[in-house]
Amino acid sequence: MRAAPRFSACFVLASISLTTMVYAQASECSNYSGSAARVCSAAVDGTRAFHPIAGLLVSGGNPVLGTANTLGGLGHFSVTARANAAHVVLPDVNYDGRTTTVPASDQLFAPTPLVEVAAGLYGGMPSGLLAIDFLGSAQLLPTDQIDHLTVESGARRIGDVALGLGYGARVGVIRENGPLPAVAVSVMRRDIPRLAYGDLASGDQYSYSVNLHATNLRVVASKQLALFDLAAGLGWDKYTGDASIRFRDPVTSVVQPEIPVDLSQSRALAFLDAGLDLSAVKLLGEVGYQGGKDQKLSTDFEEFDTTKGKFFASFGLRVGF
Repeated sequence: MRAAPRFSACFVLASISLTTMVYAQASECSNYSGSAARVCSAAVDGTRAFHPIAGLLVSGGNPVLGTANTLGGLGHFSVTARANAAHVVLPDVNYDGRTTTVPASDQLFAPTPLVEVAAGLYGGMPSGLLAIDFLGSAQLLPTDQIDHLTVESGARRIGDVALGLGYGARVGVIRENGPLPAVAVSVMRRDIPRLAYGDLASGDQYSYSVNLHATNLRVVASKQLALFDLAAGLGWDKYTGDASIRFRDPVTSVVQPEIPVDLSQSRALAFLDAGLDLSAVKLLGEVGYQGGKDQKLSTDFEEFDTTKGKFFASFGLRVGF
């Protein structure tokens, strides 16, 4: 008579354990179990965890570093040489699924150089309302500074540097006047070509290749005080793309069929800019924070909490005409 309750309790516990095991892996890896499932999940979750960081590095905060002032119409333009940077902890591509945590590989303050241009299209009303500037950017993503990172064959590049491009517009709300700050809104579309992290042919346990498309919305206010430029803004980014996952079964060493992964997520951010006006050249800096989001990932990455936000910084030089 007492065996039945024990059997029921054991059955419930076994069911809970099985459910936990199934849940604790990426849905794309449901055909695998044990260490193979953990390696597969590490690759899939890695793409989802690092995609918004890549988006942050190519997007930054203010699309025209240091200011919200529109340029005043045709014949006016500016050029900015800039670098965005954030602390990045890369996962170990030799992870074999024996543990539930993916060890960290490199930790670096990853810089992403950009060249940004702004050109006046329409001067708008005397108050600055509806003034329009064209915005463009070229993102340079060097891969030789990071182990296991390469540009995919056929992707847009300059040597070993992936070349991303961006375009958009900035619309004035009000021009700086007396105590009133300049206010502008902007939208940009940026993309980076397909990059690969990991190389199975070199013995790595997994690899993923991924591209990125970013849509950036910004609201920025700025004020010039003597030789100093100050700006602050809020933003919202949408990151989309697709990834291709490959991994080696750690038990059989057989490379498994390619797994496609669709990527789509958004992030909010805030930033502060400061600059020094040296007449012909402006020295500019920015600090900001990209909000976090819990993607319900099944993988733990050493030294990297995938639910938390990310601080970032930018610095650059701008000349205007």
